[in-house]
Amino acid sequence: MQDRYVGDIGDFVKYGLLRAIRGGRSLGVAWYLHPNDGPVGDGRHTAYLRNSHEWRHLDPDLFEALRELVPDRRSVANIQESGILGDAVFAADRLAVNDINIRDRECWRQQWFDRTRSQIGQCDLVFADPDNGLFPDARFDPRRRESTKRIPLFEAMGLADGRAAVIYHHNARHMGDHANEIRCWKYHLPYGTMAYYWRRLSNRTFFIINPDNYIRRRLHEFMDKWGDRGVLV
Repeated sequence: MQDRYVGDIGDFVKYGLLRAIRGGRSLGVAWYLHPNDGPVGDGRHTAYLRNSHEWRHLDPDLFEALRELVPDRRSVANIQESGILGDAVFAADRLAVNDINIRDRECWRQQWFDRTRSQIGQCDLVFADPDNGLFPDARFDPRRRESTKRIPLFEAMGLADGRAAVIYHHNARHMGDHANEIRCWKYHLPYGTMAYYWRRLSNRTFFIINPDNYIRRRLHEFMDKWGDRGVLV
């Protein structure tokens, strides 16, 4: 996650999804907050906020809250203060490694993750929001800057241990297509993991690990309401 992404179409669907499936659970959010960085134009998909006829009815309160933040108040801090995720617990320590010596980055990342997991340790539903999503353990190297934008499989499994977890994944180039990419990740995630693939404007997938019957039912209701903008894979 980066501050400059706040309020884009990806924000609208992810908060809408969390609000729909949460129920009475205590929600913990691991932002995986990265300093603003990347190609010019990232986070630009905010035109939906000017098309209330198509989008507002899906979650009116959320729509209006995000419209208040775009374009001049785009930050994770303002999301936290907005109340759109109720009394959620937020782990917002930044994944900024530029000033960390390369030799120390592996230890620094482990300490960051331990601290993040502790901050949301009492929550029974967690959401992880890394920029680029899931990444194979064998190729994950916390000494490299690009790793700060990723969540290795072992961290995702650690966050999901004993509870439901929603993991954000930004779909990328993959042999075959995004459906194959999603199925590949589901193979490595626990049996029963659900994958909600968002296919409007900017493709992304939300992996729901350890869903119970309530979450499954609410996810299907969410899909019915939000229509063909997304699909289960």
